[in-house]
Amino acid sequence: MENTAEYSRLIALTLAGSREAYGELYEATVRDVYRTVRFLVSEPSDADDVVQEIYIELHRSLGQYDGMRDFRPWLMGLVMRQIQAYRRKGWRHFRIMQKAEQTSLVIENDFAGEVIDRLSSRALLDKVNRLPYKLKQVIILHYLEECSQEEIAAILNIPLGTVKSRIHAALQKLRRKHKADTIRIGKVEDLHES
Repeated sequence: MENTAEYSRLIALTLAGSREAYGELYEATVRDVYRTVRFLVSEPSDADDVVQEIYIELHRSLGQYDGMRDFRPWLMGLVMRQIQAYRRKGWRHFRIMQKAEQTSLVIENDFAGEVIDRLSSRALLDKVNRLPYKLKQVIILHYLEECSQEEIAAILNIPLGTVKSRIHAALQKLRRKHKADTIRIGKVEDLHES
């Protein structure tokens, strides 16, 4: 659903007390929300919790939505704020656990097939996942969620120039990583040919 008027209608009905309208709003948005969360939150069980928190916060915040603005960027801003809250909470928890005992983190790749198709390969997904969070954020919003640079600036509440420089920096890192991998593969192949 891309129609701002339809989102506004569902929001108005939800604010008037319609559970069905909120259900429709949820169904129209959950796929994109979950996909974004899943890329930015490493543990699948945590991603489910974050999505739940997002929809609780969405319900609380609907009265603040300005129907004259596009809904999707507004929603993605809420998504990013909830992910940031999760990351802050997770970092505190991680530090506490790290002091208590040594832990090893296992990052499980649980990506839907369409996401893999969108980003073309598992190798690319792995490279995107290794980017610093701020760079990964803009890549996910720009290339996966197809947000414009202006929308990303509004979602993340950062200047447009910062968005552009982060996208550029992320692409540079991905290119350098690709070039380094290609050189390593070539050296391995040379060793086997000797």
